[in-house]
Amino acid sequence: MLLDLECMNKLVLIFFCLVFANSVFSQRKLGLGGGVGLPQRGADNGQFSRDSLSGKPSRKSVKNDEAKIQDYLIITRENDTIQVDTTLSINKDYKFNYLRRDDFELLPFSNMGQAYNSLSHNFKSSIILPKIGATAKHFNYMDLNDVNYYRVPTPFTELMYKTGFEQGHVVDALFTVNTSNQFNLSLAFKGMRSLGNYQHILSSTKNFRFTTSYISKDSRYSLRTQIVMQDIYNQENGGLSDEDLVEFESGNSEFTDRSLFDPLFEDAQSNLKGKRFHFDHSYVIKQRDSLDSNQISIGNLLTFEDKYYHFTQDSKNLLFSDAFVSSNLSDKSTLESFFTEFNAQYSNKKLGTLKASIGYNNYNYGYNSLVILDNETITNRLKGDVISFTGGYENKIGALDFKGNLGVNLSGDLDGNFVNGDVSYSLSDDIDVQASVYINSKAPDFNFQLNQSDYLSYNWQNSFKNQQTKQLAFAINSKKLGSIELDYNSIGNFLYFAKDLNTAVKPFQYGGTLNYARVKLLNEISYKKFALNNTILFQSVLDGDEVFNVPQLVSRHTLYYSNEFFKKALFLQTGITLSYFSSYAMNAYDPLLGEFYTQNVTELGDFPRLDFFVNAKISQARIYLKAEHFNSALTGYNYYSAPNYPYRDFRVRFGIVWNFFL
Repeated sequence: MLLDLECMNKLVLIFFCLVFANSVFSQRKLGLGGGVGLPQRGADNGQFSRDSLSGKPSRKSVKNDEAKIQDYLIITRENDTIQVDTTLSINKDYKFNYLRRDDFELLPFSNMGQAYNSLSHNFKSSIILPKIGATAKHFNYMDLNDVNYYRVPTPFTELMYKTGFEQGHVVDALFTVNTSNQFNLSLAFKGMRSLGNYQHILSSTKNFRFTTSYISKDSRYSLRTQIVMQDIYNQENGGLSDEDLVEFESGNSEFTDRSLFDPLFEDAQSNLKGKRFHFDHSYVIKQRDSLDSNQISIGNLLTFEDKYYHFTQDSKNLLFSDAFVSSNLSDKSTLESFFTEFNAQYSNKKLGTLKASIGYNNYNYGYNSLVILDNETITNRLKGDVISFTGGYENKIGALDFKGNLGVNLSGDLDGNFVNGDVSYSLSDDIDVQASVYINSKAPDFNFQLNQSDYLSYNWQNSFKNQQTKQLAFAINSKKLGSIELDYNSIGNFLYFAKDLNTAVKPFQYGGTLNYARVKLLNEISYKKFALNNTILFQSVLDGDEVFNVPQLVSRHTLYYSNEFFKKALFLQTGITLSYFSSYAMNAYDPLLGEFYTQNVTELGDFPRLDFFVNAKISQARIYLKAEHFNSALTGYNYYSAPNYPYRDFRVRFGIVWNFFL
């Protein structure tokens, strides 16, 4: 159900009530004691603390020894443990957005929560089962590994708020508590509603998460569960007509009010909705002790997920070609999947950790009726069962770390396999290197294989080959100098969407081999209270540029000033960020499929984006104020997120992240 304006306003009111009602608690010394007692100083020798949002070091940390903030832990599904951190850093500024992650390689549409065009692609993957499709709508869809677990000595709350566009807000609230040393539960809800500056472009999303985790007193039995329900709603307008784009690029003052533009249509909407139930538990059969370095455990997990993508339109539009019906068009694809796994793990202090598992997946994708088109029948369902095997090995020998994983579908209608390997080595306390290889073979996403629509051209049933990807990657990381990341990708049977000779968007498979290389540089130069943070990405499509397009250069540079005021009660960062990517044949957006497709007619890009920001930290609150794209009227109205979809104009936005340790 659409999250209406009244509901969102109530949610924002509740948010601020919680902030001010609980602020008194954040001023008290907690005196927590106990906890798991992670070391307070890591490889950074105490100069930095781990940033819970960025995963990168930041310079300012809470220094209340009684609070023992290092005892507040975020635990990923892969058992990586991160300390909660209330610091303010430039990396957190990069992550203070709707997705709450660094969007350096993504270009957002004009309205928050609408879609993102990808400026770069990473072909590292261990997924060997198809997804439902509608990938343009999945940027804010939280997958199984996106949901975290917690361990906290006292109740912990995080509240995040940021303004949107025209009557818009996003709120993300988390509460977690350990009812005992053994049992933790967490509740989280992310709600967003933004009207947008153009006609019929409203976005509304809801992400609800509930998790529990339990570990027995003897640490032999552990249990984790999660319940996740998500609803991503968008009004779709098809973008601006070519005639309106002339007025947009001219800078005509009559159209600086973007609501005066008439989009291609104003009667369509899309909805991605899903719910997931996950249960994961394990038991240590043989426990490691002082005399025996061996440990053996067994485990089992169950996951059920039900999702659908639904596109509706009041009356047909020739942009999508002719249709079976003239009104009340409705395209709805559904996917039900059930997965269970039985696994065993053996670990030895010298030999490392070895894990093996057998999994069973049942999938049911499709529609409720058959389609007969040009005397051919298009089926309505793709159903089947897959039995898979996965294995993994990890070990650390001195300064050398090794990790490897493999998986293969043993039986069923879907072939697939992967092999991943990572080797890292510490050359010194400051420099480490890593080499990786990733090989994957996966069946096409279900909407490549089968699609039904009230629009005639959007009906197909295909038997594409598996897409084959190979990636070789190498990285050098230095705390002082920065890092450099290189990867080379070779993709066989590349799958993509494009327009056919009749200008209808269809799925295609590239017959040749696509070769794609990237080099990414990250570093920061500091002088007294000033710093220049740089991220530069060079990339090139060596073969296959007729079906795969990316800009050769993507860069971001932030010049900022940091200082403490009022006896260190206030920590302030202010500066300017320049973002840029070179001109290229940018992918176009199809709202009916919820997908981007390749086009080679229109080149876009080559426009700078300047943001001015003032960020402050007071106690456990981080306050963000940003003038986004303030150069929009000065450098020309040639900025786009996709063909026919203008990028965002100048906007001042405010937000806050506040943590409470009760």
